[in-house]
Amino acid sequence: MRKNKNADSSIRSLYSKKLIKKIDSKINLLGITCNYNAISFLNIRLITSIILFILVFSNFKYGYILAIVFVIVYYYLFEKIFLDRKIKKRVTKLNIEAIYFFEVLTLSLQTGRNLEEAISITINSVDSELSLEFKEALREIKFGKSLTESLIDMQKNIPSDNINNIILTLTQANIYGSSIIDTMYNQVDYLREKRKMEVKAAISKVPTKISIISVFFFIPLILLIILGPVLLSYIG
Repeated sequence: MRKNKNADSSIRSLYSKKLIKKIDSKINLLGITCNYNAISFLNIRLITSIILFILVFSNFKYGYILAIVFVIVYYYLFEKIFLDRKIKKRVTKLNIEAIYFFEVLTLSLQTGRNLEEAISITINSVDSELSLEFKEALREIKFGKSLTESLIDMQKNIPSDNINNIILTLTQANIYGSSIIDTMYNQVDYLREKRKMEVKAAISKVPTKISIISVFFFIPLILLIILGPVLLSYIG
């Protein structure tokens, strides 16, 4: 056991506390289903960077220069692809799930139940990634945390500012005992309108994407069809 602790502390000494904290905060935003931590992520990035350096160095003529360039680019993109890109996707997914989840939660509150009971009913009725986060928050209550503390901690796992604003509203309502039904309906309406705007924005980009595809694929193909017979007759 002592050897494992010494090994773990030795590995941690390779990275600054600031870097570990930064990666940990990003990994938290991937949710409770994420099965790796900052140290394992950093170790994988370091090991694969070393392997890439060796491969490029030994297989290219100017490998000593290319290896450095490749590793720097890879080292930078690794975090972008495996953390930032996933976080961005999760924001979109959670915002979509939030519309139905908070609608059901608001209806549960409207029936006169307290916040904890309403959350419990909602997570049993709605199967989503957001439900898992609230389920974890309720589980922590059994280990001595208050609902307010659990909701505040839960915000560390949510990359969406919109959802965190709603969680803050729930937290304040739990502290002061105020009614938030109208506020919740307004928040749900805002999420729904925001989603509509995102869909419209995505649709408006389709013609541009089609134009780019046409330039790179269809136009050369058309030119080949038109000029093909001419080239064949010239060759013949």
